[in-house]
Amino acid sequence: MSQRQVLPVVPSRMTLTQVKARLQGARRGHALLKKKSDALTARFRAILREIVDKKQRAAELLRDASFRFVAVKYVVGDELKHIVQESVERAETRLRVRFDNVAGVSLPCYRCVSGSVSTGPVATSTIATAAAAAAVAVARNDGYAEDGRAAGPVQTGVASVAQYRGLGRGGQQIAACREAYNAALLALVELASLQTSYLILDEAIKVTNRRVNALENVLIPRLENTIAYILSELDEQEREEFFRLKLVQNRKKRELARTQAQELRARERRAAQALRAFDMNSFEQALEPDAANTPSILEQIAGADADLLPI
Repeated sequence: MSQRQVLPVVPSRMTLTQVKARLQGARRGHALLKKKSDALTARFRAILREIVDKKQRAAELLRDASFRFVAVKYVVGDELKHIVQESVERAETRLRVRFDNVAGVSLPCYRCVSGSVSTGPVATSTIATAAAAAAVAVARNDGYAEDGRAAGPVQTGVASVAQYRGLGRGGQQIAACREAYNAALLALVELASLQTSYLILDEAIKVTNRRVNALENVLIPRLENTIAYILSELDEQEREEFFRLKLVQNRKKRELARTQAQELRARERRAAQALRAFDMNSFEQALEPDAANTPSILEQIAGADADLLPI
């Protein structure tokens, strides 16, 4: 087994318990990270579909706002820029951020908050004031401007209607253009929120998938190989211990048999020594009177049978 696929541990029962606990935790973490990856992927795909829809809607709103802006420029003229700059004092739309938690990942959600400044009448009054001032200046100077240059005669009829076109319809066009740009702004803010969430989710999914792959392909197999290595080493130790016990048992049996044989030989030696030490002459002398008085077997037979001759 390769050393790179096994953790450097000492094979023991305690180490086996610890590695098994680590393996159980790794499997539980792998399951949780897998669920997190699935949840993030589902939200990622939903946001992707929303981004496609919001882009189309934002493009339509921006196109409509551009047309309305062209219409306002046609109605008001070149004074639109100055009118807008004079009528705007502070930002009417502010951005607020809140965060949504998706499987432990914080996603920003932008929201537009409009101010209480009224619109429409301000622009209309500004246009009316500018047009009235131009008309009064032309009337007072009899066709000449304040700097002495000829301002042209005051025209009546169709030309005068075109000159004061901002008084009649400029305010309404500006208000409609403003509403169109507000709608486009809201759509762009929503699109920015979705795209930011898209990027954050993309990075979170990559990190989560790397962790899942690391657990699935590196850590869990390494822990399993380590457990198999520890089990094999413990089995080998058990076999060695059993073999050692058998050797010890056989050695004890041989020693016991040797001891018994030695005791038997010693007992035999002691018996032989006792027999050799016994006095046979004294035993024969003790038996001599009885042997002298006792007739031999031939004498007994001769005395019993008269036909036999004595020797």
